[in-house]
Formats: sequence, structure tokens, C-alpha cells
Amino acid sequence: MIHSYQINGVAVQTGDIICTHNGKPHILPGEFWRLLGRLVPGEVDHVAIYLGPAGRCVEAGARGVATFEVLEGDWDTERMALQRGLLFDTFHGVAIPLGNQMLGKAPQQPLREIVAEYCLAQLGKPYNLNFMDPETETAFYCSQLAYKAYKQVGIDLNTGLALERVAGTNRIIFPQEIWSGCPHHTAEEQVATRYGNP
Repeated sequence: MIHSYQINGVAVQTGDIICTHNGKPHILPGEFWRLLGRLVPGEVDHVAIYLGPAGRCVEAGARGVATFEVLEGDWDTERMALQRGLLFDTFHGVAIPLGNQMLGKAPQQPLREIVAEYCLAQLGKPYNLNFMDPETETAFYCSQLAYKAYKQVGIDLNTGLALERVAGTNRIIFPQEIWSGCPHHTAEEQVATRYGNP
């Protein structure tokens, strides 16, 4: 079943990818995560996949692959921290891998269901610290989970982004390449569209 929701005013459907940047200003744990985020290229440091119903999402984080709830459509990282292994991050926007595809709404439903089923089948698996091995299915890091889920429906989210002067890092699935490689929306864009601003 496909679910719809809004997070910080941005519409999401089952299988869409929530993109965040580490840290939250003005709280000490948020500063720690912000410093960690500087190790990751780009403005997006972390991803989670929206499943539904309501605000249910899945991510690969410190607790391994686990679900959490975005309550009342508000990405309140402090309120969700205990559910998420004390991860503090700031909502950036939503990436829509199926937005690139020349598909009508009806054919997307089974693809979205396959993505969600794959993610749910990985619940409880540990965090993958070997970022150079995104093909394993015994452990997952955040963007690897999205990458493997979308491979099930023939979409490759690896765009080849690499760290400068570090050989082989193009194998890593960076959160930024998911954001950059897919149609995406931010809360600011939603507000501008709603009020007729360009």
C-alpha cells in the first residue's frame, strides 16, 4: 500500500527519500553531529526512506536498520532523538528517485511497494562501517539502504561521486549524490509554489 504524508510542508509518498544535514544549531549534541557531517561531501549528510502510514520512516543509523516516527509532520530532531539513537539532524528536503522515470502514477505503485518491502526486510541489521562495500546485504549505512532498495526496481542511485584524491571512493553511495541525482523538493520551494513565488 502507498501512503502519503507531509514533512515540514513537503509532500512525501512511500519510497521517497528524506534528506538531512547533520547537526542542529544551538544544542551541544547537534554540534557534534554537524562536525561529523563535514566529513561527507555536499550539503546532504544523511538519508531516510519514508514508508508510512502516517510518519513512519526507516533509516540505517547508529542502531542499525530501524524505523522511527515523524510526529505531526514536524521533523523535530530533538523529539525523535531517542528513537534514532541520538542522531541530531536538520531536514533538508525530499528526493524522489521515481520522479526521473517516464511513468504514470499507476505503474509507480508496485515499484514503491517493492522499495518499502526491501527496506522492511532489512530491519535489525547492523550499521555498515565499510562504506566501500555498498553491495553487502548483511549491514547497511544510510544511503546504501536507499541504493540497494532502488536497485530492486532497476534504478541505480550511484552517480560516481568521489572524494578528491582518494581512489575507489566512487563506490561509496554518498547522500549528496542521491539528492543531486534525483528530482527533489525543499520546504522553501513548497512555500514559494504555494504562494505563487517563482
